[in-house]
Amino acid sequence: MLSSPNTVIGKWTSPRVATFSSRGPSSLTPAVLKPDIAAPGVDILAAFPPIDSKSGKGYYTMLSGTSMACPHVAGIAALIKSLHRNWSPAAIRSALVTTASQTGTDGSNISAGGPNRKAADPFDIGGGQVNPIRAMDPGLIYDISTEDYVEYLCSLGYRASMIITRLTEIEITCGSQKRQAGLNLNLPSITIPNLKTTTPVTVRRTVTNVGEVDSVYEAVVEAPGGVEMRVEPQVLRFDTITETVSFEVTFLSGQRVHGDYKFGSLTWVEVDGKHRVRSPVAVRVLRFDSYADV
Repeated sequence: MLSSPNTVIGKWTSPRVATFSSRGPSSLTPAVLKPDIAAPGVDILAAFPPIDSKSGKGYYTMLSGTSMACPHVAGIAALIKSLHRNWSPAAIRSALVTTASQTGTDGSNISAGGPNRKAADPFDIGGGQVNPIRAMDPGLIYDISTEDYVEYLCSLGYRASMIITRLTEIEITCGSQKRQAGLNLNLPSITIPNLKTTTPVTVRRTVTNVGEVDSVYEAVVEAPGGVEMRVEPQVLRFDTITETVSFEVTFLSGQRVHGDYKFGSLTWVEVDGKHRVRSPVAVRVLRFDSYADV
């Protein structure tokens, strides 16, 4: 029903993650951060085809949840693809995640609904609230090839015959990939589900410059509580010859933390201030091996 507009004084704080929104971590692949991003999905006025499509009448209603968040993100992904036709789905996902926002309209952190309202963390919003304008010009992207996905699936214990049948037509040989290979999938996020207090973990990532040819980025680290993060190298330089650069992030912890995830971020900041490429970080420190890890 339509009604006369009302005047509201002040700002309505938004966005806020709905109580019913799905949260991480992923129980199947804990080394992959989920969700990737957050998008508008509550009480969205939308048109949809009626059940009786023969009537030819359009209907409008308020829809909520992934029924609206998914098409919002799909539309933004299509917009990016129209501008960068050679980008892979992984590159588009990277652009969405690394340019998302973590602050609301009032300048404070995005909040998450639930039994107790709190500041949203990467298991609530992934990289943050999607920003289509920034995503069209991310500066750097984390790309993933078919071969990278195959190696990752092999590290999870899938047989070569299963991967060939379902995903690819090329010949595949799954070697002795270690679990560490799963941590090195070139995602725009980093998740360490089982950091031992006695053993550091090093992950590798590769970024491709899609901004100005001669660009320089510096690492800005926000380490999770009780965890030390070391980035090498701390400066990435790109030119006409060097378009892709790899770096490593090492995580160490000497604290006796029991099972709780801690959150942080790694942001590559362009020296001229034009681009900020932010990756969310989630780390769980374990003093002892858990049953699931053995």
